[in-house]
Amino acid sequence: MHDVYPLLKKTKFPFISRGQLKSFQINLGYKCNQACLHCHVNASPKRKEMMSLEVIDQILFAINKFKIKTIDLTGGAPELNDHFEYLIIEAKNLGCHVIDRCNLTILLEPGKAHLFDFFKNNKVEIIASLPCYEESNVDAQRGKNVFKKSIKALRELNKFGYGYKKDLAINLVYNPQGPVLPPNQLDLEKKYKKILKEEHDIIFNNLYLITNMPIARFGSTLISKNKFNPYMQLLKNNFNGEALDHLMCKSLISIDYQGYMYDCDFNQMLGINLSDNIKKHISMLSKINILDKINVADHCYGCTAGSGSSCGGTLL
Repeated sequence: MHDVYPLLKKTKFPFISRGQLKSFQINLGYKCNQACLHCHVNASPKRKEMMSLEVIDQILFAINKFKIKTIDLTGGAPELNDHFEYLIIEAKNLGCHVIDRCNLTILLEPGKAHLFDFFKNNKVEIIASLPCYEESNVDAQRGKNVFKKSIKALRELNKFGYGYKKDLAINLVYNPQGPVLPPNQLDLEKKYKKILKEEHDIIFNNLYLITNMPIARFGSTLISKNKFNPYMQLLKNNFNGEALDHLMCKSLISIDYQGYMYDCDFNQMLGINLSDNIKKHISMLSKINILDKINVADHCYGCTAGSGSSCGGTLL
């Protein structure tokens, strides 16, 4: 796979700094039951990196000390971590809102059926990837029969109250099929809701549109197809300065499976550490200035192109 960072390192992206720290985005490991083309962490069933209980306890200590309001669990498939449920229960006891970034099909894997009830009882917000409402497009990007399995999991979540009850939110994520910008979020959300209800009797709360990041597996594919430079130019040509104040990195830090901290999930995958770019562990959080500058590179244009992009959809 191509190393993308050398092509992104030299940048003219504006200076930004972090404000109040409100949330942790926690990568529980890179193992996944899928291997999607757009995945910016190169997750797959072959990966073995997983967060230990020791690191999870260190994160829980930091959540309590810094009064973190939200934890955003990601991977890989975060549900594959042996301590996934423990982290959620303990974080809820500390008053945290918990988000699980779920690929849906993981809920149909052996030994995972209890998670539907677990999510409901702990009021876990589900953000689930469904890159299209058409079977052929989803399967082309994520693997054979992924669409059918995703629909089955969504129906089950609806049965448990997700999408119907205020405290049981199920939000879907769309990302473009290739090196293009996402369309209008509200317009596409209306289309998703109409088609999924009419054809599959499924409801959900919100649709989040996320720009494909020119890093990892997707970035390497762009290089192989000689589309990397045109895509970067597209992102830069559509730079929207109004998105800068709303970037997710301004109130969040990303934590990898070993406990090291980054400005965002994308910097994590590029190996760009906090502030002076020296590795800093979650156990050191009280000893560093997290309000310092945020390290940027050319991939940051992906978060500021068009209407902006974050793990919670468009910014504007």
